[in-house]
Amino acid sequence: MDYENIKNEIQKFVDDRNWEESHSPKNLAMALSIEASELVEIFTWQKEEDYLNKNTNEIIDKTKEELVDIFYYIVRICQKMDIDLEEAFYEKMKKNIIKHPKPNYIILSDLPLLQG
Repeated sequence: MDYENIKNEIQKFVDDRNWEESHSPKNLAMALSIEASELVEIFTWQKEEDYLNKNTNEIIDKTKEELVDIFYYIVRICQKMDIDLEEAFYEKMKKNIIKHPKPNYIILSDLPLLQG
């Protein structure tokens, strides 16, 4: 992924439409929330086999579109707040590793005697 190119494309898109002024972090966060809800809507009231086996291409296409919309708003918030997303990602992952350590137990189905 060429993140710098993506950021430049997004900035050009915003500049060409003169949207900079309306893109406050608050407005962008609200728009992000709406897009996340649209992603959830794709899967609402469906059983897993419904979206894995039926209309798979349609569901994948809708999901990709919503993920891109979400990503767009994440990038915009980072641009407006001067956040380095890659750096923030690794900082948060370090915290997640501490907060959610690897389990100290054995999963029985992983034992050779219980596999088939």
